Amino acid sequence: MAEAQENQAAPEEPKKKSPIVVIGAVAALMLIEAVGVYVLVGMTTASDSYADEIELGETDPDEQISEVKMIHDRFQNRTTGRVWQWEAEIVLKVRQKHLERVNRILETRASEIKEGIGKIIASALDRQLSEPGRTTIDRQVTAYVDELFGHDAEGVSRVDDVLIPTLTGNPADF
Repeated sequence: MAEAQENQAAPEEPKKKSPIVVIGAVAALMLIEAVGVYVLVGMTTASDSYADEIELGETDPDEQISEVKMIHDRFQNRTTGRVWQWEAEIVLKVRQKHLERVNRILETRASEIKEGIGKIIASALDRQLSEPGRTTIDRQVTAYVDELFGHDAEGVSRVDDVLIPTLTGNPADF
């Protein structure tokens, strides 16, 4: 009788659910999620785009741009306490209609131009001369060029852009 009471006192173990039901539910959720992601990505992707060719009309010969070499020389800088020699090449982008006047000024004022660029480089700090984008030197040379060549009757600068393809420094005391 003692065994009968122990059997009645022990709670009955609940039946375990089949693991197939849980696996099926997880698989169904993953499938629904995959379909949702597929639809979302399909709706947000860009469609194929193609560039159309643009026919350019003939440009005005006066508006064509030419490159004119302004100066290619060596200049000294002593702002670090040490003498550095900087090789500088400056090229101007000029419209064809201003080309004759710019060339005439470059010929007649060559020494003045050399002195002006020399002053800019001599007074520049070493970190300005070695900037990766050369923004400070470019800005100073552009201001000098605008002052030197001026503007046309329409108020447009005669020089479109200033290019500095070479600006290389070497210590002069080695």
